[in-house]
Order: sequence, then structure tokens, then C-alpha cells
Amino acid sequence: MKELKELVRPNIWAMKPYSCARDEFKGLKAEVFIDANENPYDNNVNRYPDPLQEKVKELIAPLKGVSAEHIFLGNGSDEAIDLPFRIFCRPGVDNVVAIEPTYGMYSVCAETNDVEYRRVLLDSQYQFSPDDVLAACDENTKIIFLCTPNNPTGNAFPREDVEKVIKEFEGIVIVDEAYSDFSAQRPFRLDIDKYPNLIVLNTFSKAWGAAGIRLGMAFASTDIIALFNKVKYPYNVNVLTQKKAVELLSDVSLLQRHIAMILEERTNIIAAFRLLPICLEVYPTDANFFLTKVTDADKIYHYLVEKGVVVRNRSRVALCKDCLRITIGTKDDNTALLAALRQYK
Repeated sequence: MKELKELVRPNIWAMKPYSCARDEFKGLKAEVFIDANENPYDNNVNRYPDPLQEKVKELIAPLKGVSAEHIFLGNGSDEAIDLPFRIFCRPGVDNVVAIEPTYGMYSVCAETNDVEYRRVLLDSQYQFSPDDVLAACDENTKIIFLCTPNNPTGNAFPREDVEKVIKEFEGIVIVDEAYSDFSAQRPFRLDIDKYPNLIVLNTFSKAWGAAGIRLGMAFASTDIIALFNKVKYPYNVNVLTQKKAVELLSDVSLLQRHIAMILEERTNIIAAFRLLPICLEVYPTDANFFLTKVTDADKIYHYLVEKGVVVRNRSRVALCKDCLRITIGTKDDNTALLAALRQYK
């Protein structure tokens, strides 16, 4: 890996972060707050939130096996995806490399930040070649994105392939583990001490069942986390989100039950789906969804919408012609899907 200073945009390295009113008295005991121009009358949301979400991080740390100082919390994973572009990539000069197909927000953030986005196609089994990914890089490549388990394909990549990229690339490697709670593979967040150029993403939107609170996580070296905190908006995670996160983190047994139920339903629905006349193939999955090739994805998608069942048509994504992505729902959801498809002609 290059020295971090070489990778960071010079203006970002030199900038001084905005200082929140709450930052300035950190570590001191205070009872009267007349420093931040807030409304003084308590309604549970009249004060600004903790800018570093310390209580939430304290609860996340033991569950994720990562110390609190290695955690960044953002407004969804989208903030944690966007910030590295702003920190590392010079607009109009630098580029990033990503597999294709994969999560669409990587390319959206690249376009928003005027950064070239280089795509490396997966093979017919939706696997990637580390050598091909590395070959797509040049002296201006700052970031490589790898989503594992991948979206929309569902499969987790072999660890040795991901490790090869991390070890041999001189820039930043972002491993998006949004779906890792549904995979048996060892998560890469446990290796951030081993790889100083590694950023691992996770989210409350999937296994935690909290897509509505918009809370994303990033795990990285303390130096990279410091850069995230330097560039982020001061109060990026609101009070209500932090309170709900604390509530969720206080009952891990619910998370574990939901994961077990989703995995059981995943096995059942895939077995049933393979028996449908429309099903040509169901691809291996390590996520809470599966990708399936069907006889006519457009026609089947619109048929299901008319029946009140919404899936994701991925036909226009590279390598996914006539493919539907189907999230694992409740037993009733899955029964409704199968019942509708058994009537399809």
C-alpha cells in the first residue's frame, strides 16, 4: 500500500474539519447547554445528536468484533460509499475499478464525483478474476470495489481471490459486506488490523431489519476513520436513528432469530422455485435473496406486478438477461409468489 497521504486528495489532507459545539467540551461534565443555538425546551429532539454516535458504536463493537475507534457510522451505506470518492479521488483525474454486475451506487457516486468508473466483467458463473481486476488499474486508480456476497448475483467470492486484490493493490480496497450476516464465510471486517488499505462496509438495512432508519457502517484503520469523520457532515446520523439503533442492539436474539428464519425460507423457496416451468436456473446465493434465470423476465415481472407481487427485474444489467432477483420474504410472502407463478401461462 502507498502511504495514506499519497492516496488522499491534497486539499482533504490539509483541510481542518468543522468543529461541532458538542466536540468542544468533549470529556467534560456539563448540565447547561447554551452553546449551539438550539431551542432550549425539551421535546426529546431539541438537542443536536452525538456527532460521533459513541453509544451506538460501543454496542456495535463487541457484536462485530471490531473496536469502536475502527467504526464509522453514516446515513446509510451510501454515505460510506460516497465519502471515499470525496477523500481519495481527484475529480476528472482519478478512477476506481469495480466488478460488473454489482451494486449500482458505486457507479452513481463515481459519476456524481466526476471520477472514471472502470468495470471488470464477472465470468459466466459470476466469479471475478483478481488478475483482471488488478490489470484494469493504473497509476490513477485510487479505489477497488468488491461486493461479497455480491448484489445482484448473491454469491460470496472466494476469500483468497479478495485477499489477493487487497494485498497487491497499492490503493484502497472497499469490501461491501451488506449481506455477510447470511453467509458462512469469515467477514473481512475482522481483518482490518491486517490490511491498512481495507475498508469494509456493513448496514442495518438487511439482517437487522432496519432499512427505514438509514444507518450504515464502515470498518477501517483509525487513520481512515479519522478521514471519514473529518469530511462527513457534522451531525450525519440523527437522534431518532441513534435511539432506534441502541434499541435494536439491545436485543441481539431477535436478529439471530430473523437470520435463521430467512435462511430456512431461502432453502425452501429455492427448492420450490426450481420446480416451476418458468425457472431455467437458480444461481448459488449467500445472501437474503437469489438470482434466477427465467423464460421471459419482462413478461413474468409485469405479470407478478398485476398479481400484487413485486420482485426486481435485472434483465438490463450486464450478464443478467432474463434474470429476476427475488428477496426472501416471510413464509406468507413466499407462498404468495409461488402461488402466482404456478398459475402463470
